[in-house]
Amino acid sequence: MKHIGRVKRIALNRILSLVLAVGLVGDVWASMILVPMDEGQANHLKAYGVAFWALEQGVEVEWLLNYRGGSFLLPNISAIQNECVIRGVSLQVIADVQASQILQEISNPEANMESVKLEVAPKVAVYSPDGKMPWDDAVTLVLTYAEIPYDVLYDTEILTGDLPKYDWLHLHHEDFTGQFGKFYKAYRSAAWYQEEVERQNATAQIMGFQKVSEMKRKVATTIQEFVVGGGFLFTMCSGTDSYDIALAAQTTDICAPMFDGDPANPGAQNELSYEAGMAFQNYRLEMDPLVYEFSDIDGTKDHSDIKPINDFFTLFDFSAKWDIVPTMLTQNHERVIAGFMGQTTSFRKEFIRPDVTIMGDNRNLPTAKYIHGTLGLGQWTYYGGHDPEDYRHLVNDPPTDLNLHPNSPGYRLILNNILFPAAKKKDRKT
Repeated sequence: MKHIGRVKRIALNRILSLVLAVGLVGDVWASMILVPMDEGQANHLKAYGVAFWALEQGVEVEWLLNYRGGSFLLPNISAIQNECVIRGVSLQVIADVQASQILQEISNPEANMESVKLEVAPKVAVYSPDGKMPWDDAVTLVLTYAEIPYDVLYDTEILTGDLPKYDWLHLHHEDFTGQFGKFYKAYRSAAWYQEEVERQNATAQIMGFQKVSEMKRKVATTIQEFVVGGGFLFTMCSGTDSYDIALAAQTTDICAPMFDGDPANPGAQNELSYEAGMAFQNYRLEMDPLVYEFSDIDGTKDHSDIKPINDFFTLFDFSAKWDIVPTMLTQNHERVIAGFMGQTTSFRKEFIRPDVTIMGDNRNLPTAKYIHGTLGLGQWTYYGGHDPEDYRHLVNDPPTDLNLHPNSPGYRLILNNILFPAAKKKDRKT
């Protein structure tokens, strides 16, 4: 289903199309628009939306990594200026010679900066069930706020072959193990839980599966094939470890009777194929259906043992010219970011595979918050926690109003991943 994420600005689009079609020069190309992304930016989140919008119009964008917080450089076209004004995004019109000086500064071998050309707006999809509102998930919330369009897919669309139409996929707060989020103990009498179980079971039957867990495994492997083929996967909270566990448990039953009608395999732990997953190894499953955990990957308890004021994570500094991918994904105006909880708050480092890049962690805890890896031709990013601006988001809590958090560094990390597929990346030098 198509998500209408913004008001169409037909007049402005026509202006931009006319400028591009007739190739106007002169004053248009004698100057550039710099969208700063440091503390001088009034609305960091909507700035990403402007960059995405420009890409949709066929305009290339220079992403200036580590320059003023990861600023954007665009041609000085009046429609782009208007878009910035409409969205409340700070901009500076600079002379072409100033733009050249910035790019020369960035190209200095001694400077930990790099310029990356963004060329084509990626087609964005969110894996999410019908009826979920944007505020149920941080990614759909920020996509809506930043006015970045996306389509919604779920099990039926994934299994019937729609996924290859897209470049980028986010997994909504989800349980890929078939245990319905392990909400059984607390919410089995709740109408929403019962409706979810009934709906998932009905879909599994329609799609030819005996159990929801079997359907979810197939969905998980289909998504993995999407990544192997060159897709970009981003997920948060329980969409991280439950997804990895589903991949590792493809040949065994880890679900208790209340989830799938038959007992779990008592030897399931020993039948996990860690190498079939993407991020984790050597963890132990939580087989008790009444315990609100999938495994010991999750570091929620580590974070629960400290005060919220001490719960933060630090972004790693990468070499912009040598490690360009993690540099893109960690662009921010702050390096120390307030932590936030979730069903999966973070990832215990002892279970993270050695080929995974840790991009952010809490230096006082044995956990990582933000990790990245490659698989085949594609890339994936896991981000722990539920909502970067709601420390302990609970079921039925009111939605976060991003109008109150336009400069959120935690939400910026999500949007870095959105733009990442648009980049014409240079070959990694290491």
